[in-house]
Amino acid sequence: MAEADYTPPRVWTWDKENGGAFAHINRPVAGPTHEKELPRGQHPFQLYSLGTPNGQKVTMMFEELLDAGHADAEYDAWLIQISDGDQFGSGFVALNPNSKIPALLDCSGAEPFRVFESGAILLHLAEKFGAFIPTDAKGRAECLSWLMWQMSTAPVLGGGFGHFYAYAPEKYEYPINRYAMETKRIFDVADRRLAESPYLAGADLTIADIAVYAWFRNFVRGEAYGEANTFLDIPSYAHVGRWVDTLGARRGMQRGARVNRDAEGCVRERHGAADIDAVM
Repeated sequence: MAEADYTPPRVWTWDKENGGAFAHINRPVAGPTHEKELPRGQHPFQLYSLGTPNGQKVTMMFEELLDAGHADAEYDAWLIQISDGDQFGSGFVALNPNSKIPALLDCSGAEPFRVFESGAILLHLAEKFGAFIPTDAKGRAECLSWLMWQMSTAPVLGGGFGHFYAYAPEKYEYPINRYAMETKRIFDVADRRLAESPYLAGADLTIADIAVYAWFRNFVRGEAYGEANTFLDIPSYAHVGRWVDTLGARRGMQRGARVNRDAEGCVRERHGAADIDAVM
């Protein structure tokens, strides 16, 4: 159906065939589709994830914590293959009722408990270890403001621009233009901030940087959504580029980017430092 010919019905109904590349895993209801318990390792933290930007936020955080000397931040990272519907297994839904990666089981205390949503996991770990978050009120507010900014912009970059530019079954000018404009505005916000500050929240690396970097790095490196780097003229955001290079040189970021991925130089699962050492 041509773009101009579509008239929304009075009451929307779900068409299982209308969903493009992800039709087989998208649905308008929540809850599990099948019984499947999650595995559990021996480390204090059990992460169930996939090496997408949202998943990499958490693995980068864990690796940065370990690199900073927080030995108690050891974790097992189990692969959740969303293309196979693993996120709808009963065990995963019990950890995250929203059926999205990542999900964390904190087993470091007397009673394990869940943490879901990548921003919540970053904040939980930062507070637990007293790392990558300012302790003063002003600095903390700045850090959390940029963290929440990232959480609000990710759907624009991924489900908005990424979907209509790269994954939608048909190319429509209006949504591509709409989300391209918003994506460029988001990059401009960050570029202006990074022109005046080495990191988003100030002089030091914080969870806000980790969250944004996991998404921005792929755009800057030309690894997001085909030709998006050229289409959006990402190289014009020079301060973002400098910042991405700075973070990309960090050992923790490099290690975290390799977890829960089926690619050369990466690991499907991580159960100890040696797993990543073996592929670097």
